[in-house]
Amino acid sequence: MVGFKPADVPPTNCVKVVGAGTAACVADLVTFPLDTTKVRLQIQGESKSVNNVTSPKYKGVFGTMVTIVKTEGAKSLYNGLVAGLQRQMSFASVRIGLYDSVKQFYTSGSDTITIGSRLLAGCTTGAMAVTMAQPTDVVKVRFQAQLNLTGVSKRYSGTIDAYRKIAKEEGLSGLWKGTLPNIVRNSVVNCSELVTYDLIKDALIKYNLMTASPVDVVKTRYMNSAPGQYKSALNCSFIMLTEEGFTAFYKGFMPSFLRLGSWNVVMFVTYEQLKRAMMLVKQSWESS
Repeated sequence: MVGFKPADVPPTNCVKVVGAGTAACVADLVTFPLDTTKVRLQIQGESKSVNNVTSPKYKGVFGTMVTIVKTEGAKSLYNGLVAGLQRQMSFASVRIGLYDSVKQFYTSGSDTITIGSRLLAGCTTGAMAVTMAQPTDVVKVRFQAQLNLTGVSKRYSGTIDAYRKIAKEEGLSGLWKGTLPNIVRNSVVNCSELVTYDLIKDALIKYNLMTASPVDVVKTRYMNSAPGQYKSALNCSFIMLTEEGFTAFYKGFMPSFLRLGSWNVVMFVTYEQLKRAMMLVKQSWESS
């Protein structure tokens, strides 16, 4: 390793995992209000009122953000942030941090890496990450959907309370609610993000149209639902279609598009810089 510049030294798996999780947390801190806006728009129309208090009407990305700030305070835009950061440390660290290793596994170490191998690696790490981090995603969505209005009792008082109540009232399976639609959604997103990034690394990440989809709306609705509200994710889809029409599947499209576009730029730029910095520190330790 002597003679290599820090930028030329391949980062270790540990550096990739820690760097990916940390970079994703930075990106979440920047874009979380857009994520909360997306969730509020996606669940709008699902229920008329809570504790006889009518939910605010949301319209558009910035209109929704303004309404949340006016009715609940700016802090509500960051509802579920703790669970969101927990999710990224367990989710992004796997789906992004292990992507290169899984890709090499599928190519058996060959220098020739096909698009198929990249797609397969993206689907694999996406599914692995969802399976591991699903409980944090469920809690995050529940907090983002929770209204902070006078007269409305809070569903959960804190992150730990949410984990405990969900496990007690819905069983451990409640913490993995919506895993299947989430795996489908994240397999698509992971392939579109990582394979694109992998192919045009060191170039600007282009926006793609796979950042929001009907699967994402169903995932949010199903994870946020009360026990017994929907029999399954398919039942949730059917009820949405019959009661709200086809357009319900595209609620929250614009904030989701804006959030994932900006999230990817912040995350990948941060990720590359963190890898370089961590390898620089590692090289300094080894040479001292």
